[in-house]
Order: sequence, then structure tokens, then C-alpha cells
Amino acid sequence: MILEQTILDDLIRVRRHLHERPELSLVEFETAAFIEAELRTLPFDDIRTKIGKTGILATLEGGKPGPVTLLRADMDALPITETGDASYKSQNAGAMHACGHDGHVAILLAAAKTLCARRAEIAGTLVFCFQPGEEGYAGNRLMIEDGALENPHVDRTFALHLYSGLDVGKIGVRDGAFFASADEFDLTIRGKGGHGAMPQNSIDPIAAGAYFITMLQTIVSREIAPKDAAVFTVGQFTSGTTFNVIPDEAHMKGTVRSFDPEIRKSMPVRMERIIKGLADAMRVEYDLHYHWSYPPTVNEKSMNDLVREVGRATIGAENVIEHDIVMWAEDMSFMMEQRPGSYFIVGSRGGPTTGIPHHNAKFDLDERSLETGYAMMVALGLHG
Repeated sequence: MILEQTILDDLIRVRRHLHERPELSLVEFETAAFIEAELRTLPFDDIRTKIGKTGILATLEGGKPGPVTLLRADMDALPITETGDASYKSQNAGAMHACGHDGHVAILLAAAKTLCARRAEIAGTLVFCFQPGEEGYAGNRLMIEDGALENPHVDRTFALHLYSGLDVGKIGVRDGAFFASADEFDLTIRGKGGHGAMPQNSIDPIAAGAYFITMLQTIVSREIAPKDAAVFTVGQFTSGTTFNVIPDEAHMKGTVRSFDPEIRKSMPVRMERIIKGLADAMRVEYDLHYHWSYPPTVNEKSMNDLVREVGRATIGAENVIEHDIVMWAEDMSFMMEQRPGSYFIVGSRGGPTTGIPHHNAKFDLDERSLETGYAMMVALGLHG
């Protein structure tokens, strides 16, 4: 795979421009303006803005009959202060592209330019979707509510994610559920505060919370079959004001992840059973609120087969691998519940500095991964 230098330069230019100017979910105003300005230089049939608050849709009718294909890139950053030392380091305090969305936008913009120049070869119509709010704000669902899958009626969808857990130059594909669902819970445990030296006069919500966290893990280890992946993580546990006071309340927040719809549906019931029994045993009261968020991302085999076919022809069969499940979640799952699609991963690990996990303050991409992503998006756009 050999790309023209002008394409390579453009991929890096756009990616670094966005990396220096990250914006958080649903306030990607400058990002959207930059994307729109780039798109306005191209001969699209239609450009729709402010879809799902800050999202953009650009439609290109090809020269041959065929399906309507949506190609998507997410564009929001994370509330992280970057600690790396790259020359294109974030200039916006408290915001960072720590998940590769800057690369996704660069890939789709470059692909759009190439596909516009080759529109006579396109079988069908392409919709280029630049999506806001992926990082927990369901921007994909907001775009659907604003008509992203209609006018024209989308027949199929493709999306990619740069991944530091896979070597640069490779793509990973998996049939069926690839990424997990991601739901959230908030729990408040109410006890009775008092002196830390006289616990017999109090009801300790911290002790009850500690037991709950431990017991929560038995749902996965003792109630879910080992073949079925699931995760409970308590990411926040706050309580108390000082070292010698038993507080009145403890608060925690967490995430629940799974792949099977029935297991997912059962999780709040299982949690309620545990916390209810624990409350009776330890004399505390509680409020448990469960929030349904992103469903699993499920790939359609026929769409995946197209990605495999295109990948083998574009980047070589040895670089198209069958990948294991990944426990992160993706709001592209909302579109893929309504239209068949494929979501695949593109390796961005080229060494220790680009193998750092996503959502880490030192995260960075091997920019050769942009070439792979671009080549795949162009090839998918041309394949009716």
C-alpha cells in the first residue's frame, strides 16, 4: 500500500490540527467548523450541519447505481490533561484526544476528498458522518433522532476505531458482538454517623459499601457462565470528611458491561438483590439508580465479509485478522441496531510510545495507522 505524499501530508495535518485543539462531547463547535470548511471545498450534493447538536452529514451521489453507505467518524475528546511531550500536544487545558478520534476525522476527511474525485466509480450514494458526543453522551443516537439515517435512506454502515492494542498496518474484525454494552449505576448507602472510636453507636456506610463492591464481583464469578464476558467496575467511591468520623452516607458510581442481551437485562435485578440483602444484614438504607446506556456493538457477518474482502485486496490478507471481543463500548451500536454494518479496528501501535492504553494522558498514535484507515475507507466507499 503506497499512498501519494500529498495524502499522507493531509492526514497528518488534519490529525495534528485537531489534536492541538480538542473539544469535549457536544461542544465540538470549532472542530465542526473546521470539518465543515474542509467539506465546503468539495463537490458534495448536500451538507447538513448541527445534526445531533454539532454533527455533520455530507452526501455524495456516485456515478453508478448501488446502496446508500454511511461512513462514520467520531470527533469528541476526553476531559484529560495531556502529559506527553509531542509537538502537537493539546493546547486546550483539561481536554485531550486520548482515544484517537482526531485520527478518525482525519481519515474520513481524506477519504472524502479522494472519493469526491472518484465519484464516477462509486456504486450508490455515500454519507460521510462526523459524529459528536461518543464519549458517554450518545451522540450517535442524537444524530439518528435528527434524521441521520434518512434523506437518503441509509442501507448499511461502516466505522473504524484506531487501537493501540493492535500493531500498525493491521485491521481486526469480529462477527457478531464485538464491543460490549456499557450501562451505569449510582448507589447511595445511608447509615448513621458517629465517632470513629465508638462504632457500636453508628451504622457504617463505608463498611457496607466495601462489602457491596466485593459481593458485586460474585455476579460475574458465580452467576454468569465463564464463556460469557461481563464486567462490574466501581470507578468512584466517596464518603466521609476526616479520619476519625464515621459518615452518614457513602456514594459510588460504576459501569456494567456485557455482550448478551439477556445477561445485560438481568444485571440491575441481580444488583438489587445483593444490596437489599446487604442492607437488611448491615442495617443501612440505600438508593440504587441504574442507567441504560450503550448497547453492544454487533457486526453483521455479510458486512464484515465485505471488510475482509476489501482489506485483503487493499492491505494484504496477512494484515486482516480475526480479533477477540473488546470490552469498551461504542455508541455506533445505535445505528447498527437499525442498519446492518461493520465496525472494525485499525492497529495504531508502532512501539512503546504508541502502545499506551486509550484514555491515558500519554496516549498517542503511530500516524502510519492513518494510512491504513484511509485506504480502508476509500476502498469501502468504492465497493457497492
